[in-house]
Amino acid sequence: MPPDCLTLELNERIVIDNYQAALPELVELKGLGVSLALDDFGAGYTSLGQLRRLPLDVLKIDKGLVDGLGGAPEDARIVSAIISLAHILDLTVLAEGVERAEQLSILRSLGCDAAQGFLL
Repeated sequence: MPPDCLTLELNERIVIDNYQAALPELVELKGLGVSLALDDFGAGYTSLGQLRRLPLDVLKIDKGLVDGLGGAPEDARIVSAIISLAHILDLTVLAEGVERAEQLSILRSLGCDAAQGFLL
């Protein structure tokens, strides 16, 4: 398989817990043309400084944040901020755990690039 056809999903906590060891490996994979996605973003492990240094292509918004969409307005504002931040860093944004049409509609209105979940 050509490397540019492969996307590796990296668990946020594992990458951050092993940041010093993981970074050179991730840079090497990225150099081969492999796409890298940071899974579970928003679960509270990644600092913004670390996020900008990781050679990522995709940021996956944690299901816990998606669950709140359609409820309190601050939930949508948090997701909107994550989407904006990811786009500023030239990352594609994928929302995890989309289970309701309302969530998908909100994500679309916020400019989210892709979604996955039981609804889809």
